[in-house]
This record gives sequence, C-alpha cells and structure tokens, in this order.
Amino acid sequence: MATRDEPRKELLDASDAAIEDAVRYADPMVLRGLLYQLTGDEEVAATQVTTVPAGALAMRVLHRDEDIALLRRKAARFLKAYRDAGAGDIGPGPAERLPVSLTLAAGQDIPDEDMGLWLEDLALDPWARSLRWQGPPPRERLDDFHVTVIGAGLGGLNAAVQLKRAGIAHTVIEKNSGVGGTWWENRYPGCRVDSPSRAYTHLYGVDFGYPYPFCPAEKNAEYLDWVADEFDVRTDIVFDTEVRAMDWDEDSGTWAIHVTGPQGEYTVRSNAVISAVGFLNRPNVPRIEGAEEFDGPSWHTARWPQEADLAGKRVAVIGTGCTGYQLIPELALEAGHVTVFQRTPQWLFGVPGYRSPFPEQVPWLDRNMPYHTNFMRFRATYATEALASVTEIDPDFDDPHSLSAANKAARDNALAFLESKLGDPRLVERMTPPHPVLAARPVLVDPEYSVLDAIQRDDVTLVTDGIRRINRTGIETQDGTRHDLDAIVYATGFRARDYLFPMKITGRGGLTLDELWSDGGARAYKGCMMPGFPNLWTIYGPNTSSMLNIPTYHELITVHALECIERLVRDGKKAITVREEPYRRFNEEVDRRNLTKTWSDPRARSYYWTEAGRTATQCPFSAGEVWRFLRHPDFADLEIR
Repeated sequence: MATRDEPRKELLDASDAAIEDAVRYADPMVLRGLLYQLTGDEEVAATQVTTVPAGALAMRVLHRDEDIALLRRKAARFLKAYRDAGAGDIGPGPAERLPVSLTLAAGQDIPDEDMGLWLEDLALDPWARSLRWQGPPPRERLDDFHVTVIGAGLGGLNAAVQLKRAGIAHTVIEKNSGVGGTWWENRYPGCRVDSPSRAYTHLYGVDFGYPYPFCPAEKNAEYLDWVADEFDVRTDIVFDTEVRAMDWDEDSGTWAIHVTGPQGEYTVRSNAVISAVGFLNRPNVPRIEGAEEFDGPSWHTARWPQEADLAGKRVAVIGTGCTGYQLIPELALEAGHVTVFQRTPQWLFGVPGYRSPFPEQVPWLDRNMPYHTNFMRFRATYATEALASVTEIDPDFDDPHSLSAANKAARDNALAFLESKLGDPRLVERMTPPHPVLAARPVLVDPEYSVLDAIQRDDVTLVTDGIRRINRTGIETQDGTRHDLDAIVYATGFRARDYLFPMKITGRGGLTLDELWSDGGARAYKGCMMPGFPNLWTIYGPNTSSMLNIPTYHELITVHALECIERLVRDGKKAITVREEPYRRFNEEVDRRNLTKTWSDPRARSYYWTEAGRTATQCPFSAGEVWRFLRHPDFADLEIR
C-alpha cells in the first residue's frame, strides 16, 4: 500500500469509469466532511441532512438524492484531478477548517469543549495521544525506571507501543501464547466485534486495511498481531506467564510482582505497573447440579477447542447474551441439532452488512482517496454520540416499558425488527426482553441471517424453562423435560465485575484491593487509580464501559499514566497515587450519575448492575467529559512522594 508521501500507483492506473464506480460506494456523510476539508467547497457544505432511525440510534444522513449525487460527482472530479496531477503527497487542508469539516461529517454541531477529542480521533496525528516530554528527562532516572504491563491485548499492546516511543523501559507479561487478549481466547464460530471496526483501532492504526465493517475474530487478531510487529514490541513480551500477586514496597518505591510461567514461580520488580487485563477475560461458568456427570464434552465459548467437530451432533448452548446470539446461527449450519437454553432474551438490532465484507470499492477508496480512512474513522467513532440520549432516564416520561422518548423509539425499532423477522406473536413474546433498551448490553445482528432465523429452523429448539440439572445424557429443565445431548457449550459470559481477578494486590500498609473494594465493589479514580496503590494504573478498569470507544479510552488512560510517570522521573520522586478525598468524590459522582442511566433499571439481569445497588462497569459520563478529565492528570488530586 502506498504511503502518503509516495504516488498512489493504483490511482494513476485507474480509469475514469473505475473512479466513478468507486465513489458510488462511498458514505455520503464521509464525502461531505472530507471534500469540504480538502476543497472548502461551499456547495458541499450546503447539502442538507436529516435524522433516520438506525437500530438503537438516530443517525444523521443526507436528506436529498440530488445532494448525494452532487457529492459523488465532486468526489469523482477531485480524484480524477488528483490522479492527473500525479497522485502524490497532498496535505489535509487548513487546520482552521477542520472543526467545520467534522461538523459536516457528523451532521450536527459539535460542542466546542468536545472538539479537541474528535480532532484527535480523526487521527491526522497518529501520535496525538503519546507522551510528549516537557523537557529532557534526567538520563540516570530514566535508565533506572521500569514499567511492567500486564496483558498483551488491545490495551496492553498500546501501552507497550507508547512506552517504547517514550523511551521508558518496560516488560509485558502475557498469560497466553500470543498477543490479542480476548481475540486470542475467543475463537468460537460467529465471534466478531460488535462496534464498528474503524472505531476499534488505535490512532496509529487508522490506515490498517480492515476488510469488514464489523470484523470477525480472526481479523481483529490480525490487527493486534500487526501492532505487535509493526512497532516491534513483541520482543518485550513474556508469554505463557501469569501474574499471581503484587506487593508494594514503600522503601524502594517498587512493586514486587509474583509470576508463574514455564520457568516456575519467580518475582520481578518494577517502579510502576499498568494493568491491561480488561474485565471480559475470566470465563463465568455457572454451577449447575450434575454438570460433572455429563458423559459428553463441554466447554466455555472462550475456551473453544481447536479440534471441536460438532457436525451432525446434538449441541446445547446455555446462555443468550452477545456470545450466544453470535454463536447459535453459525452452529445451526453445522450441528445436527442445537438446543438453546435462554434465561433472558436481549434486545437485537439489525445492522445491514454486519456479517459481510466491504464491497471492494471501499478498500479502494481507503487506498486512493486522501484521508478517506481518517473521515471513515471519525464517522464510526462519532456514532456512539447518538447513543447518549437513549441511555438517559427522563423522570417525567411515563411508559411501562421505556425510560425516555429516545429510549422508546429504540425499543419500538427493535420490536418492529423482531416482528418482521419472526411473525409468530408467541415467538416474538419469548424473544422480547423484560427490560428497557440499554438496561443490559444489546446485540447487533445481520438482518439477512441471525439468531432470529436460526431459532425458526427445524433443527433448532428454543428452551425458556429454567435448567433443573445436568445428567449423564443431557439437560433436564424445570418442567421435567429431558434433552439428550452430545455436547454442551457455555455461552455464559465472564466475571466482568471481578476486576483484576484472580490477582492479589497489596498496597501501602498491607491494604489489599479486595479490602478497598469490600464495600460496594470495584471503584477507581477516573477509572484507573486507587488510593494506597501507588504507581498502579488500570486500563479498562472500574466504570470505564461508556460512550467512548474502547481504544480511545485505552489511549487516554495510557497517556494519563505516562504523564504521571514523567512527573516521577523528572522530579526524582518514587511514588504517585490518588488522594482519598478525590477518589471518594469522583466515585460519588459516578454512582449519582449512573442512577440516571438506563442500566440502573432493576428489570435487567446482567453484569451492568451489582447486588450492592451500583454498577462497577458502566461509566455515566459523555465521551467529551471522559476526554477532558483523562487527557492530562490533575496533580492537585494526586499525592507525590
């Protein structure tokens, strides 16, 4: 693939017809922002947008066919002129034009206080969220400082890339045999990302050639392998090694990290630790009476055996969250019979093309239209802004099933989708969740083929009676029905609320994280720091599941940690931690705001809400709010020794 400072040979060889064909597949909203940025053409800015329902979202799109045609004509004209001029290096246009261009691509005004986030997310500067030393660090202090990163998934790899770029010595400890984290472990049929793949990259991955709008697991793994190799961090990773415990040593200002691996058990020391273990990484296998008696094989979806051959077999799937709903339609194409054991249905939203690759013209535009990947990325990341209104509870809204007008509109769309796919009112009722939309995690599906098609097959049985026990030959439900089986698959999710499990982490004065979190569950200051645990940051820590895209959250916490480390190195200090009062104040606000969100609704049964009457996973703040409080540390809230 040609870089931006080399001529695009593919474009130089393209005919007018090939260019005109390609732009027919371009997202008109992307063209709206990109063409204006490159040309300043006011005719582009004058095109009109409207709001249309799109699953759970209300999306801004071009309103008139003639405006779409105009944008495509102008895009083709631009590309032909660019080709004829040699298809060489071209700048992104004036920086002062960017806010207007992003507003045009978004289809709505972007608040001034949020614009910095979206300018970064456009990824014109792939290192916008890297550490920029405020001055040359003292060489001897920098040479003596070492960071351990736990986990080589999406967050841990970014931490390694950023530490390497900053010149800070580091080691990554990874329990698996390869990089990828969840994308190394989850290989079940149908496994794929449920957020747009363009939004599931780091800034420096903006030009990575994703072939799908929503990539399957193996393509996500390819991206993470690319990160490890492109930025040469694989050699900094210790594989097949797991952190068991950590103890803070106040005198030396270091963490003693106790690990086990191929060489047995041993201890390493680091000045700082960045935990990137995530929270969807430890399988949750329910305790069901008689499970150990079953004669056939059984496994959790995150432990899918490579040798599994279920062709012609009678297979049970226990659990119908995102994983179960992805797995069932694929398994139905292979197994002899699939029996689905569903406790609670989840809201399904049809996304056209969810299982399909992009048409070849879209990757062509990525390669040949300057900054197309950047504006595609922005459009994908900004889409989450439309979810915000759906998650807000309107206390004055009176409806037995929904929590606001936007929430009701999303429910109506989802219900209409169910009715259109199922037809049978009794089946619609069985597949209608008892909770409002976004009280639990919704599931994206392909309207052409999904779990809704699978459960209507003759070789798939949907069971909504509870499981009484498992016996030698299969599963018995509460109504006494016995289901004979050859294999059982647990699609029962993860121990999402057990942050940093099963590590035992001991901070100052012998305080453990379990003790800190004993009242109400896991909490953190800004999702990444805990009082009494110096020089420790958590990526994807408590209350970081939000409207902000996952890689963006990872990048912000990482640069936040690196700016704290910079302060230690430059000032010759040993330890930095959050003070008790800011930690308490921040979490009081988290809990207060979460009570205004859909996931506080008691009708949902999910990892979103704990028995303590709060959530340890969900973040109530907007994307802009998170960016503002994480982008740079507030050192007034921190204690430095």
